Amino acid sequence: MKTKKLVLNTSLSGMFLALAYVMPFLTGQIPEIGSMLCPMHIPVLLCGFVCGAPYGLVVGAIAPILRSLTLGMPPLFPTATAMAFELAVYGLMAGLIYKALPKKKINIYASLIGAMIIGRIVWGITMFCIMGFDLSKFGLAAFWTSAVVNAIPGIIVQIILIPIVVMILEKAKLISNKK
Repeated sequence: MKTKKLVLNTSLSGMFLALAYVMPFLTGQIPEIGSMLCPMHIPVLLCGFVCGAPYGLVVGAIAPILRSLTLGMPPLFPTATAMAFELAVYGLMAGLIYKALPKKKINIYASLIGAMIIGRIVWGITMFCIMGFDLSKFGLAAFWTSAVVNAIPGIIVQIILIPIVVMILEKAKLISNKK
C-alpha cells in the first residue's frame, strides 16, 4: 500500500509540476494579467492538498526555477527565486494545515488562506533579503502592492477554484492526504 501511495503521489506531483509549467502560457501573452492571476500558484496549492506537504513543497520550489531556466520567464533573479520560496511554502502549508484540521469544508478555506498568507509573507521576506535588506528598494508599500493589491484577481480565483476542486476530489475519494 505504501508503494502504491508513493507512486500515485509522485505521478500526481509530476502532473501538478507540468500544470505549473504550462498554465502561465494561458496568460503569458499579457504579462500584467498573468502576474495578477498567479497561474503557477493554483497547481502548487492543489498539490499540497492532494499529495501532501512534502510533495507540495518540492513542486512549489521547482516550478518557478524550472520555468525560468527553460523559458526565461519569470526572470531567475529576483522573481523566480522569491517565487520558489513562496510557492514551496504554499505547497507545504496547504498540505500541513489541511492534514492537521478536521475534514470540514470550512477548513479547506482555512488551510488555503493560511497557506496563502504565510507564502506571501515568505515571499516578502525573501524579496527584502534579495534587495539587500534595504527598505528603500523593498519596503512595506512595495510588499503590500505586489503581494496583495496587484494579486487580488489571483487571490479571488484561488479562493473560488481551489476549494471547489478539493471538495470534488474529496467526494470522489481521490485525496490521499487524510488523517
